[in-house]
Amino acid sequence: MASTNDLKNGMVLNLEGQLWSVVEFQHVKPGKGPAFVRTKLKNVLSGKVVDKTFNAGVKVDTANVDRSDMQYLYRDGEDFVFMDSKTYDQIHVPATTVGKAAGFLLENQEAIVAQHDGTVLYIELPASVVLEIAHTEPGLQGDRSTGGTKPATLETGAVIQVPLFLEQGTRVKVDTRDGSYLGRVS
Repeated sequence: MASTNDLKNGMVLNLEGQLWSVVEFQHVKPGKGPAFVRTKLKNVLSGKVVDKTFNAGVKVDTANVDRSDMQYLYRDGEDFVFMDSKTYDQIHVPATTVGKAAGFLLENQEAIVAQHDGTVLYIELPASVVLEIAHTEPGLQGDRSTGGTKPATLETGAVIQVPLFLEQGTRVKVDTRDGSYLGRVS
């Protein structure tokens, strides 16, 4: 248990049986009436974001979330197998939990795995990763300076938009949060 006065960004709360991560919080002390805390909470499992207001000093139930550095090993059917970098324990994470992160996961890549009571909540990748373009259509002569984009399939199977001049085999830096192209890597 913690007080609303102790809230911090990233803290996970257990409200009505669901886990919510604090995205933003603001202590408000109006001229009249009691102080309160305005928060923006994100559901850990569904990603839904809601605004919630608490009276100042109210007790809230915090959830114990273990964040571990893990290494992605391989895919086993519908599951992704991760290994704890310290204990070498392996865990199987369902594809539904990995979600969009699967498009940016390469074998032996580091990731943060968040767990609550032995259940994996989510996978957190680095902000950007370097991947190779496995397939893209060739750019046409004269298209080099137009600033247009074309779809490119990465080595992980994810499809992103890249500038027209990029070719198959080029290594690119990709933002894992929204799948956007960040630049070429030599």
